[in-house]
Amino acid sequence: MQPKLLLVTPPFTQLNTAYPATAYLKGFLEQYKVSVSHFDLSIELFISIFTSDFLRSIFLEAEDLESFHHPLVYELKDQYMSRVDVVIGFLQKQDVKTANRILAADFLPAGHRLEKVNIEIKWDAGDVGVIDKAKHFSTLFIEEIGDFIQANVDEFFSFTKYAEQISTSASSFDQIEEFLNYQPTLIEDKMLDILERQISMHSPDLVCFSIPFPGNLFAALRSSQFIKQFYPNIRIAIGGGYCNTELRSLEDPRIFKFIDFISLDDGEGPLLNIVNYIDGKVDINALERTFVLENNQVVYKNKTPNTIFHHKNLPAPNYSQLPFDKYLSFLDVVNPMHRMWTDKRWNKLTISHGCYWKQCSFCDVSLDYIGNYQNTTAENLVDKIEKIIKDTGITGFHFVDEAAPPKMLRALSEKLIERNVMISWWTNIRFEKTFDLELCQLMAQSGCVAITGGLEVASDRLLAKMKKGVDICQVTRVTHNFSKHNIMVHAYLMYGFPTQTEQETIDSLEVVRQLFEINCIQSAFWHQFTTTVHSPIGQNPQQFGIKITGPVFEGFAQNDLFHEDPEGADHLKYTKGLNHALNCYLNKVGFEKELQNWFDFPVLSTTHATDFVAGFLS
Repeated sequence: MQPKLLLVTPPFTQLNTAYPATAYLKGFLEQYKVSVSHFDLSIELFISIFTSDFLRSIFLEAEDLESFHHPLVYELKDQYMSRVDVVIGFLQKQDVKTANRILAADFLPAGHRLEKVNIEIKWDAGDVGVIDKAKHFSTLFIEEIGDFIQANVDEFFSFTKYAEQISTSASSFDQIEEFLNYQPTLIEDKMLDILERQISMHSPDLVCFSIPFPGNLFAALRSSQFIKQFYPNIRIAIGGGYCNTELRSLEDPRIFKFIDFISLDDGEGPLLNIVNYIDGKVDINALERTFVLENNQVVYKNKTPNTIFHHKNLPAPNYSQLPFDKYLSFLDVVNPMHRMWTDKRWNKLTISHGCYWKQCSFCDVSLDYIGNYQNTTAENLVDKIEKIIKDTGITGFHFVDEAAPPKMLRALSEKLIERNVMISWWTNIRFEKTFDLELCQLMAQSGCVAITGGLEVASDRLLAKMKKGVDICQVTRVTHNFSKHNIMVHAYLMYGFPTQTEQETIDSLEVVRQLFEINCIQSAFWHQFTTTVHSPIGQNPQQFGIKITGPVFEGFAQNDLFHEDPEGADHLKYTKGLNHALNCYLNKVGFEKELQNWFDFPVLSTTHATDFVAGFLS
């Protein structure tokens, strides 16, 4: 009898929509008549924590531990317990009647976040504004409870991650193993109760955990530890983005006390081979891109040539069974692009596999998820879109490409219009010149509401050094084309790139200021540069003027690297000022202020003229 699979998304990922990995794998495996169930342990645990009954347990635990950080929450605990079910229900359904109830005087306790609420936020008129305001207040209410839990009951707890601090840059398995030897926390006990019910319901032979981020690893291993203890006949596999980027050099066998298989890169082929191996159809040497333990040694099984499942031939993700009525719409920052990530419901789908550019020197271009570019047809994409809408009832789509190709976006837009498929969608792009006014207009007509893209350092010297393939002039014109057609533009910004000087940092901020001021971009976020072991910079640091200083690899994870940049500025000191300035520009204020205003130490004056960016549109 063929093995039964249970695919699990461990805590915590996005809370507003389903993470797509298990849906992709379910759709694929069912083509091969594999019995597959999947569930989102992340959202199930979250909504189990934020109930009146569980909060009572949280406050009792704090009393037992005599830990009362955020004392206002503890003082008002009865009000938190009596309101939390209403608030969670509202964040799931967002009806105006409950919104008015939440906004009524004395309904929500005035905790440490709500008492500092920004009263200057301008809400839309009518029901939309009422619902948004109630979502914002409800989000702050939930975050206050989360602050209390993390400070007093479970230091690992956070909204979209769990125990991330011990999984990030975990070159050694020592600390993870140490914490796995501790008794499960109150929250982990609840997680294991939920998992046990799913195992009893589905009786799987193989449980697979998708681990996209460091903040999913510990919860997956805690769950695996439980399965190994109480269901020793169940095999366990892990895969996903964390494994693909962090565990490629794995040597330490200790993780195999908790799991049986670790797959790398696209999961379809490796997982199908694991199923066939468990079923006795192939031997262990037929596995592909999979770590196993043999004679207490970590062994990488990779039968070649690999079985290739081309992107164009993969079926639509199968989102059935996922509880779309349970996801929550949070509104913590009133930023239009941030809302795209945390507020609305989106079906996630990939237009093209990998990146068609794959040259950026800071990117993991040596890995499959970037370097293996594969395309499909617009007809195929729209067929998948229609199936997913039928499965989920949701007409919003986030195309999760590394960089969606302009040619495919044109074809997709034309096909959506031709077939009269009405959706709202957004995606990530490169700011390349192909996005002219006509293409941007076509994308808007097909339902495109936003795009994201990497402006990065906003310095032509550094853009060339990182092989971005764009310059400031081109970015200005492309973002202008999108904005002219009411497609919101979010720019990813970077500071601290190798050899970046103080002057370039200040000039980059001036470019960002001008782009906001003339409405080329409406949203942005600063990231401090980190080199990774899989990027051209990480592999050839001397070519970029930096020296790698650690961490020392101790057999487990290897990705983020520490470096010294003798030619660059002291980048860390700019963090606060850059973010302060950006927050004001997002809210359309502060354009007239000198850049010195944002920093509490002397900075250089910009070398750019005040019409530097506008000049590119002349």
